[in-house]
Amino acid sequence: MPTRRGNGVGGHFSRTLSRPKDRSRVSSKNDPRPHILPRSFYIRPTLTVAEELLGKVLVHRTPGRVAAGMIVETEAYIGEDDPACHAATGPTRRNAPLYGPPGLAYVYLNYGIHCLVNAVTEAEGHPAAVLIRALHPLDGIAVMRERRAPGGRDVGERDLCRGPGNLTRALDITLADNLRDLVSSRLVIEDRGFGAGGVSWGPRIGIRVGTDRPWRCWITDHPAVSGRRAQRRAGAATRLPR
Repeated sequence: MPTRRGNGVGGHFSRTLSRPKDRSRVSSKNDPRPHILPRSFYIRPTLTVAEELLGKVLVHRTPGRVAAGMIVETEAYIGEDDPACHAATGPTRRNAPLYGPPGLAYVYLNYGIHCLVNAVTEAEGHPAAVLIRALHPLDGIAVMRERRAPGGRDVGERDLCRGPGNLTRALDITLADNLRDLVSSRLVIEDRGFGAGGVSWGPRIGIRVGTDRPWRCWITDHPAVSGRRAQRRAGAATRLPR
């Protein structure tokens, strides 16, 4: 289980793009209650956001159900000069969320199979986002199992949200959630006081271009992290890349 700080331890355009309101609760660092990350968290450099999302909790509330997991792996995609970023082709209808206000969800269908969820970062007009790649399940684990294996197939807890397509299925995040406000909607990211511990950096995976950029980060040795073979081959760094 994760430990708390202080205890020792792109494809569907379903909404019009507008400036969202910030309804997150402002809290002090000593406030033990969970709180939704404010918009100011996302307006910072994408690599910083990618690292500091580790240990935060992605929460999706659907009718009668809540599913949530601690973020243990992320990837950064930054700007039109990043060949792996959807903004590499310039502004389009599909990638419009990347250019919008920070703190929105960018959900798209990957290879026509899996929905992937990203958090839009940096200032409006500067396309960038953080892909959420893996979670440590916390709330609604039985619901996650039902969604991942409706036929009753056994899925281990560490595998429920390992990989960006698996976690969206477990949390029931779909194309209908594209452009949801991560600050004030049913899909939010909370700070529950969990510490990330050790953090590693390495090349992004599951892409064909831009693999030379070490913009994937994860909680070191966490069993829910995806791409473990790739990270052993490429090695890992412990400092945020510059």
